[in-house]
Amino acid sequence: MSQKGRIIGIGGIFFKSANQQQTKEWYAKHLGLDTEAWGGVRFDEDEQRPGYTLWSPFAADTSYFGAGPQSYMINFRVDDLDALLAQLRADGVQVDERVDESEFGRFGWITDPEGTRIELWQPPAQAPTAA
Repeated sequence: MSQKGRIIGIGGIFFKSANQQQTKEWYAKHLGLDTEAWGGVRFDEDEQRPGYTLWSPFAADTSYFGAGPQSYMINFRVDDLDALLAQLRADGVQVDERVDESEFGRFGWITDPEGTRIELWQPPAQAPTAA
């Protein structure tokens, strides 16, 4: 029996940066993370499993991570966003009512007990091509 509505991997690691360009250059120089034109690094997986892992610094004043001083956001890849959000709501977890859909998949957000915003991502059936 296949379980739905569970975490199946990390979809990305996002964090605020006071100097995005300097941060990108440091990671490229010291860790070999060369950013693409869109501003981050994409780690592709094989064709058997859609999805990929991203690394991307955000502007220090971004509101994408929610209100408050949160300096990072973890994106967890999920297999059934609707089922997981329903279960999280039933468990009393703070769930953002908004769900975004795009060519990159479906996105939802939750907040942990410490106020940390977490992104949940259900990849599309077929991953979009690299930028």
